[in-house]
Amino acid sequence: MNILSNLLPKAIQSPQVRPHRGIEIKSQQEIEIMRQAATIVATVLKEITQMVEPGMTTADLDAYAEKRIRDLGATPSFKGYHGFPASICACINNEVVHGIPSPRKMIRSGDLLKVDTGAYFKGFHGDSCVTIAVGKVSPKADKLMRVAEAALYKGIDQVKAGNCLMDIAAAVQDYVEANGFVVVEDYTGHGVGRNLHEEPSVFNARTYQLPNVRLKAGMTLAIEPILNAGSKVTRKLADQWTIVTVDNSLSAQFEHTVLVTETGYEILTDRSKV
Repeated sequence: MNILSNLLPKAIQSPQVRPHRGIEIKSQQEIEIMRQAATIVATVLKEITQMVEPGMTTADLDAYAEKRIRDLGATPSFKGYHGFPASICACINNEVVHGIPSPRKMIRSGDLLKVDTGAYFKGFHGDSCVTIAVGKVSPKADKLMRVAEAALYKGIDQVKAGNCLMDIAAAVQDYVEANGFVVVEDYTGHGVGRNLHEEPSVFNARTYQLPNVRLKAGMTLAIEPILNAGSKVTRKLADQWTIVTVDNSLSAQFEHTVLVTETGYEILTDRSKV
């Protein structure tokens, strides 16, 4: 789940590097709990990816996710968060983020489906998102999805103690734009841990309006680039949650909860390990 922020202009150069004051550094015991929370999230998203088929509704996926999260000993992070009514955010095609699951929202072959969920376990959250190609999608949709996932890993590759937030943002932005797509700049990643959303905001494009925090081992970040095939501008629907592209273009998103280490990173929500 993303944080809404003001639409910020790009910087010509990186902003001033700031220390990590106010950003929680997790202990080894806390990191182990976060691994467990993140594993629950990864498990649920992997199962949803494998079970999705045309004819299902996003409400079906939400009911499954909530039951599985609870069966695995956690509670859904999203349900009730600022009034959000569900355990997953489910977005289809031109829906960007924060889509509310509904029994009226049918999943069809050719759809790009985004599923974002979180689990709260023993005082800590895990958070992750996947984009799923339902059946046979268009070549453009397939490319958008592949670039979105690769952009996430381009950003993650910049994670290590001593690097800065703008290293992540620059890597994501440059890769996305080189492939002909745009980054949605008004939603960001974030710190994650005791709270679903913590400092710092993790941007996916260069900006000079926020501190360029230097990373330190023990930080835990939710990195989540969102890409559009057309305009990067979005609008909110009447439900006051669902965000869509202004030009009806496709959108894709991937997200991982990532631990900063002295030498690099650990992807806590790695679905290949569950």
